[in-house]
Amino acid sequence: MEAITQDRLVDFGKRSGLQCHRVSIGAMRLPEDDQKAVALMRQAIDSGMIYIDTCRGYGESEIKVGKSLKDGYRAKVVLSTKWSPWNVKIEPTDDTSADCTYKRIIESMRRLNVEQLDFYQIWSINNPEQYRQATEKGGMLDGIRRAMDQGLVKHTGFTTHDEPENISRYIDEADWCESILFTHNILNPKYKAVIARAHEKGIATIVMNPVAGGMLAEDSPVFRDAFGPAPVETAHRYLSGDPNIDTILCGIVEPGDIVNTLENYRKPPLSAAERLEVEQAAAKISKEGMGFCTSCEYCKPCPQQINIPAVLHAVYLEKMLKCTRRARQHYKWTAEKDARATECTECGECEAKCTQKLSIIDLMKYASDTFDKSE
Repeated sequence: MEAITQDRLVDFGKRSGLQCHRVSIGAMRLPEDDQKAVALMRQAIDSGMIYIDTCRGYGESEIKVGKSLKDGYRAKVVLSTKWSPWNVKIEPTDDTSADCTYKRIIESMRRLNVEQLDFYQIWSINNPEQYRQATEKGGMLDGIRRAMDQGLVKHTGFTTHDEPENISRYIDEADWCESILFTHNILNPKYKAVIARAHEKGIATIVMNPVAGGMLAEDSPVFRDAFGPAPVETAHRYLSGDPNIDTILCGIVEPGDIVNTLENYRKPPLSAAERLEVEQAAAKISKEGMGFCTSCEYCKPCPQQINIPAVLHAVYLEKMLKCTRRARQHYKWTAEKDARATECTECGECEAKCTQKLSIIDLMKYASDTFDKSE
């Protein structure tokens, strides 16, 4: 395992012919101030990070990344951006056509102030219909290929939150794909096998949310009991020992994100026995391990338009994992789209259909008291 822990470059998949550091730059949450964002980006690049993940849908991220790549920094990196109309429509008429995709590529290049993109990815293929729309004749992939033929884009791939069995099929079909960005961490290992399959096919494997979107950094006694006194370090060392993962994205918000992640990646990976212990601990605190809501959605629809599984997930985060900050963020996001827990009329329809036999009415009261009444 020694070679994996060194600050050296590894193959970024076999298909691309590129190399990368085991830690890469996630540019989704750069500082609002441009000067701070540029300084942070350059700190990451100077530290050895090469691959940059940005997106047309990440606010001003492309513009900030573009500013950071002046003064010779563009030549030091592998630059990737992405877009899809089902995630963000820049104009109301945006669609999955080749023409629209080509227009978005040109726009991203202008925002990044570059003459060429190393990667342009199809953003969040999350179901077979989106895959079909992206890859059919005259679709998004053809727009990317047009840009590649013109030398504007070198490589392509996609990002995904789809089911592993669907992704496995895409991998078999997509001889054009040179990279895939997956979610993967000790709390959510569902993509472990399909990551290995992509790696075997020579596709670059990139992991987002390596510390569960920052959740493992919360001061949770549950995580400390499960993963030791330093859950973030454990999460990084768990991933660094997986030879099927080419690189992880470090979402950089402040200088410590860069320093701490690289420091953890320089430490020895977890041993096989330690990996098994971590996986078993994670299984015990999962919703399934605790006998909690499995998001089967049999409880839906709610007559009051409450997204019951989403509210229960917030309860799980707050009550069972002690991740108060993340729980409140999740509940706020849910309440912006659907009814709040306080709207529950205690009709009981959901409890009659719950496969886990949960006392949903009591859990709705808990959510209302914890999230609604405390605002």
